[in-house]
Amino acid sequence: MDHADAVPIAELLNERRYLLDVAYWMLGSTGAAESVVDETYRRWYGLSGAARQQITTPRSWLAKTVGGICLDLLPDRGAAGRRSGVHEQAQDAEGPQEKLEEEVSRVLLNALDSLSPAERAAFVLKNAGMPPNAIADIVGRTEPECAELVDRARHHLRVQRSRPTTPEWHDALACAVRQACLTEDARLLVSLLCPDATAFFDGGGKVRALVRPVHGSRQVAHSLLTLLARHPRTTLTTQSVNGRTGLVARYDHQVAAVISLDIADQHVAQVWVVLNPDKLHSWNQPPTPGGPSSHQSPAPQG
Repeated sequence: MDHADAVPIAELLNERRYLLDVAYWMLGSTGAAESVVDETYRRWYGLSGAARQQITTPRSWLAKTVGGICLDLLPDRGAAGRRSGVHEQAQDAEGPQEKLEEEVSRVLLNALDSLSPAERAAFVLKNAGMPPNAIADIVGRTEPECAELVDRARHHLRVQRSRPTTPEWHDALACAVRQACLTEDARLLVSLLCPDATAFFDGGGKVRALVRPVHGSRQVAHSLLTLLARHPRTTLTTQSVNGRTGLVARYDHQVAAVISLDIADQHVAQVWVVLNPDKLHSWNQPPTPGGPSSHQSPAPQG
């Protein structure tokens, strides 16, 4: 028996997920990450039993190998195209939740693509918790140089995040919020919100709604999930609200809430929930033939 490979199943699964995370954020492709991790394990089992016994921390060895393979791939722009093809094939086999997570991370991956291979590798490996000496070995720089690469990457990503939100990202984020609400996934919803997010609920004194703004990502997520709790007679859809994608909640086909989202730093910063029946009157009118499909929803009174 090779005692180097005798570990609990939970540790095996956590180890593979960790390696997949590192490879995914370095390469930006689920399919490519799977290939890299598979190759890493092939190299592990290509070692002799005695050689594996000499490795005191197999997870560190595996992570270092993943990082090295990914770094070799990063400068190859031709490989980027091939990675994209693999990624598309992998998506065909993914479920709605996996596709949603891919969509949510798309802009973040695009930002990472703007980094140099060394910056991206140092940044991802640092955030994966790899020790500085291992990062230096993989990147081929000294530890101080790698620390400088990480600082440059962080500065560049801050600049990227401060840019205006694109309509495509707003749409993707609205769809992600809807999915998190439908599946009652509090963890996902919190991740889509700014830490200091605020929600405003406008009931106009006509329905029993929160009268004060709610502050903080966890509190906002809890308020939304409570308001939009699943029920056989309720639906939640994405729809144009004030010219941008928002959410519309219906009860027995009657619009009960219209939700607008303000985006900042690639996350939802403010949530405006209109519950006032008077303000929803136009939403519940029969559509006019040839009329506009979007609605203008007055902002709630905070």
